[in-house]
Amino acid sequence: MKRLCLSSAVLSALLILVVSASAQPKSGVDKLYILNCGEGVAGDISRWSGVDVGKSMEMSENCYLIHHTQGWLLWDTGIADSIVAMPKGLAPSDPRAIHWHVTKTLASQFEMLGVKPADIKYVAISHSHVDHVGNVEMFPQAMLLVQKAEYDWPNPLGIGRFKPEHPVTKLEGDRDVFGDGSVTIFATPGHTPGHQSLLVKLPKTGAIVLSGDAVHFQSNWDNRRVPSINPDKDKTAASMQRIADVMAKEHAKLWINHDAAQRKTLKLAPAFYD
Repeated sequence: MKRLCLSSAVLSALLILVVSASAQPKSGVDKLYILNCGEGVAGDISRWSGVDVGKSMEMSENCYLIHHTQGWLLWDTGIADSIVAMPKGLAPSDPRAIHWHVTKTLASQFEMLGVKPADIKYVAISHSHVDHVGNVEMFPQAMLLVQKAEYDWPNPLGIGRFKPEHPVTKLEGDRDVFGDGSVTIFATPGHTPGHQSLLVKLPKTGAIVLSGDAVHFQSNWDNRRVPSINPDKDKTAASMQRIADVMAKEHAKLWINHDAAQRKTLKLAPAFYD
């Protein structure tokens, strides 16, 4: 009788575990591609670091193509593909800024992967600086996911930062994009009024935070340096802390968009992370 009771208790416990596990939403993300969306050289890295005045530094520009069972999401769209036709690249008016080059178009990388622009369900951008939104209109049908504060941010040229006819969801804070916790946008203002970062949970690779320009390179992150070009120092510092908190909670890695040294250690498309 005791053995029977014990077996029943074990079976009941197993049943509870099975039911509990089945109730947990499963991640629908299975692939993340890193696309080369530009390469550049900062004329004076102190604009971002506050140190090393007058020193130049390599910078990278990444876009991230994420496949979910519900569809494709593109995070950032990089520097405009048209720059590939400029042999000398896109030279800035301020020599301290970044001199960008495009060696591979975003369109050609999509073609390499067998993905069409029309396949993209969501285009989410970290912020609206030109090196992150250069190819937004390659995806006119995709839902644009952007913070309302960023969308409404006045453009110095007096025109909208996005075409008014482009479908858009104006976020006011965080968003679980697919509803299963696998891809989460979270607000990280400071570099711009509506800057946002992305948490991606991959089945094998684990959790990754895509920092956008909340962080520009590793030493800035390690020393929590706020770029002098950022309009809000306090919000920038708070956003870096929020990223650190998310990383600690999710045991996540940090992928820094402009860190050329880090990009050399990562797999670029057609290889992918799963």
